[in-house]
Amino acid sequence: MSKAKFRMGRLDHVHIRVPNRAAAARWYAQHLGFEPVQRFDFWARGFEGGPLQISADGGKTMLALFEASDGHPMIPQQTGVAFSLDAGSFIAFARSLPGEIHSPSGQPLKVDDIVDFDMCWAYNLADPWGNQYELNCYDYDRVRAELIDPDKIEPVRYWPRDLHTDYCNTPGRGTG
Repeated sequence: MSKAKFRMGRLDHVHIRVPNRAAAARWYAQHLGFEPVQRFDFWARGFEGGPLQISADGGKTMLALFEASDGHPMIPQQTGVAFSLDAGSFIAFARSLPGEIHSPSGQPLKVDDIVDFDMCWAYNLADPWGNQYELNCYDYDRVRAELIDPDKIEPVRYWPRDLHTDYCNTPGRGTG
């Protein structure tokens, strides 16, 4: 068996589809002690259809609550597991592409499949059986400086950058 080129990071969050995010958040709070994670407030409130990140351990591991609806403005979310990588591991993973890892569409995952979530970078991938995963790196500035800018990568975006900028400039919000 060959040695892997990188090691998966810690569990970051699990995507959960619910009919009503607010009702689900109340249930998770009342029964399991979950609370919204303030630093990810933009994703829940900055644009229609974003996830509400909740955690029972101060944001170390989270559930990302997505409202399941026909009118969701982003790509349809699947239940999946997200892992968090440090910047060095994330960049090493990106530079190893393309390889034998595929995107959820079944195509080989490429370095420019990277998603810019304004607060983190991500890759969406699938195992050979169709199980979907997300790799996240929250060291946003380092990944930009060491991967995105030098390699002239045009990342995938699910919403305009202005939404995040405007949201962060709203009095009382900030970036986290």
